[in-house]
Amino acid sequence: MQYHKAAFLGQERAKKAQMKLFDYAGFAMLTYTIKQSDKGFEPVGEEMLAGKIARGDEAMLFICDKDGYAKAQSKPLPKQKSEEIYRKMITDGIQEFLGMIKTVS
Repeated sequence: MQYHKAAFLGQERAKKAQMKLFDYAGFAMLTYTIKQSDKGFEPVGEEMLAGKIARGDEAMLFICDKDGYAKAQSKPLPKQKSEEIYRKMITDGIQEFLGMIKTVS
């Protein structure tokens, strides 16, 4: 797929993920919109999977695709608050992503 087409589709998918995470966390930042594979450039996947990364007494929440590419992320939140939000996301039917999350450092 051509880069600009992958970027356009990926941006649409990532914006949907950003808005969904915003509904839960009150803030969400757009992250990846494209990924590169042996086929060339591809948009991030349509899947909406919940992920989290904890560091110290804070955690960040993510919505990623099946390959772990983060499409949206929260700001660092207190661990207890992030756990409450994460449980709500899972309870609401968002599947959990248990692999390694690929995020912007």
